Amino acid sequence: MLELEEQVLGADVVVPQPQSLPERELQRLAPPPRRRRIDNSRLSPGTGRWWMPIVRPMSAAPTQDEIGLYAFRVWGYKQGELTATLIHLGDRLGLFRALAGTGTTDAPGLAAAMGLHERWLLEWLRAMAAADLLESPDGKRFTLPAAAEAVLVDEDHLAFAAGAFTGGHPEGFVDQLAEAFRTGIGPDYDAQGPQGAHGTERTSAAWARTALVPSILPRLEGVVVKLEAGARVLDVACGGGVAMAALARAFPATQVDGVDLSRHAIERAERNLEGLTNATCRLGRAEEVTEAAAYDLILTFDCLHDMTRPAEAIAAVRRAVREDGTWLAKEIRCWPTWQENRKNPMLAMFYGFSVTGCMASATSEPGGAALGTVGLPGPLLQELAQAAGFTRFATHDVDDPANLYYEIRV
Repeated sequence: MLELEEQVLGADVVVPQPQSLPERELQRLAPPPRRRRIDNSRLSPGTGRWWMPIVRPMSAAPTQDEIGLYAFRVWGYKQGELTATLIHLGDRLGLFRALAGTGTTDAPGLAAAMGLHERWLLEWLRAMAAADLLESPDGKRFTLPAAAEAVLVDEDHLAFAAGAFTGGHPEGFVDQLAEAFRTGIGPDYDAQGPQGAHGTERTSAAWARTALVPSILPRLEGVVVKLEAGARVLDVACGGGVAMAALARAFPATQVDGVDLSRHAIERAERNLEGLTNATCRLGRAEEVTEAAAYDLILTFDCLHDMTRPAEAIAAVRRAVREDGTWLAKEIRCWPTWQENRKNPMLAMFYGFSVTGCMASATSEPGGAALGTVGLPGPLLQELAQAAGFTRFATHDVDDPANLYYEIRV
């Protein structure tokens, strides 16, 4: 049998929200009778330290219990794959939003309200209740928990997550991933189709709309004053332009430019920037930005680790930023060693994002840097910035569970 012990994790560990690990996850790891619940009482006030289970390695000749537990863990990921599809359907069809507005309901009531087929709704409702995403005492009446509205309905809430569930990959994409294991060349960002750009936009939009201007920019020395007076901003790898739109609306005297190599992202950005006369975007590569000493603020948000040539992109940022300007980089909260990153309870998801997205993009050309999702910790970013000619490097931790923010200057 596996033995469990407890270990205190460091204050900088990435933890999921809300700030309590679900009992279901602990039960998945631990065999009875050693199951135990971890709740907020085990979070040391002001330290961010968590108690986490540590699974000891299996013996050389595994017992049937060990094999069974390992199989249960593997099938748990299959359950997650299928549940993810159902979350996507609930978001796509507006089911979570409808449930948030009706309180407790049943399949006939939801069918009447939505104009959808009752039998299909009943199976979906029961699946969501089995996943503990809905409450149901009898499998007939269902309630969306109060906390779910922030996570699955409110697209302006920082906890909103439904946009990450895109319903799978386009036809042929997984074949391209398999081929990448043979050739070393991954599919580029646009190989994920329009839904890739859409999903990325939806997962970052709440932060861009509600946190960038009021919470992040005031931490940067002198930046808000410049933007209010009228400055030039460049958003490198601007995606769907949501951050650009937030800046353009908040600072009408400032000109905001964006560049991205994804045609799907630029198409979305053009729609999102309609009506804003002080914001423009174009299709292009980061390293091809040639305008010298032109920008007061340059942004790179969750993108350098996706690039085939991040060092060249950083060199382009150095050329384009003014001597008194600022480069704000947002990158994944990660560390230089496996042991440090292993403390992240969502690390498997991060590596999943990497193989299917970040590292795939970062290897989409011969000789690509292949950094991947957890491949650009702060010390490496600082090293690359210094090599490009930057001399000042400050880290801002704003309680974002997935990212850190770096204020970088000449």
